[in-house]
Amino acid sequence: MAGARGERGPGPAAGEPQPQQPDACRVFPERPAQGKPPQGGLLSRFFPSDQKCQLMLLKTLETNPYVKLLLDAMEHSGCAVNRERHFSCEDCSGNVSGGFDASASQIVLCQNNIRNQAHMSRVVTHELIHAFDHCRAHVDWFTNVRHLACSEVRAANLSGDCSLVNEIFRLHFGLKQHHQTCVRDRAILSILAVRNISKEVARKAVDEVFESCFNDHEPFGRIPHNKTYARYAHRDFQNRDRYYSNI
Repeated sequence: MAGARGERGPGPAAGEPQPQQPDACRVFPERPAQGKPPQGGLLSRFFPSDQKCQLMLLKTLETNPYVKLLLDAMEHSGCAVNRERHFSCEDCSGNVSGGFDASASQIVLCQNNIRNQAHMSRVVTHELIHAFDHCRAHVDWFTNVRHLACSEVRAANLSGDCSLVNEIFRLHFGLKQHHQTCVRDRAILSILAVRNISKEVARKAVDEVFESCFNDHEPFGRIPHNKTYARYAHRDFQNRDRYYSNI
């Protein structure tokens, strides 16, 4: 789940049972059960915000190397992505930029909070990593906070969220092992955006899974620190089957 969040009341203390979550992410309480955005007639699809969101999404899907690799990996894993079915541009509350609605296998793009093309690309990449994890593993998104923490660690690590450029923009730089620190912090923030738990519980979950999930680089095979790395990773992924067939 990408995006910042506002202040919330304290959640359960460490060690207390996690609250049962509804089928859809709490960030999108008004989403219908089938995972489709509310319809407002034929004219609703031509609203400027929706049109802008759809155009930015299309450009990201067609040109961004992170996203192109993830789309190929999803198809390779038997979970081909369809733009009309698996993405929804909607207005969202708060400062959330997007989310993965596991109950509908759909990525929600918060058209009122996504600022520009680069932001769109980061959000789509982040949420596609969640979708990839949902495809390849039995992720218990709603009751197992460690499962959520693992996917958030992977998303922060592999999506470019913690790139040097983004961290300089946030005025965060110059620390030893800064990338790892950024991944931890972003993962914790993302968990708190979608779960009513304390920061202590979120941090504990991230700490417990961090080493294994930080080192899980699928489907990239490496940490793609920038678009050049992502292009190399995509090339390697495309050649993966050719390599194994020659062994």
